[in-house]
Amino acid sequence: MVNRHVIGAHYGLRDWLLQRITAVVMLVYTIGLVTFLVLAAQATYEGWQTLFSLTWVRVLSTVTVIALLLHAWVGIRDIWMDYVQPLGLRLSLHVATILWLVGNFVYAVKVVWGV
Repeated sequence: MVNRHVIGAHYGLRDWLLQRITAVVMLVYTIGLVTFLVLAAQATYEGWQTLFSLTWVRVLSTVTVIALLLHAWVGIRDIWMDYVQPLGLRLSLHVATILWLVGNFVYAVKVVWGV
């Protein structure tokens, strides 16, 4: 009998699940947006404004942006961890990535909520 010892931070399953869940959230949002585009083929700027003035659309858009940023974080973090060996450079890239993703989130909230 093989006795396996699990060592480490257990990132594998958590990250795998996070990637799949965020992908599903983005897929559902994309399907909804494409459905709106197809059904409202002659949509005007006012139609888009009306759609995005609904609170549930804003909340769903914000949740999708969060899912996108988490999805990007896991992917980019794995790239830095796999391919960048010098610890200082890897840490700098992690911090730069986090700052960039937080900046994108702030900008997305400003755009979606009109803050």
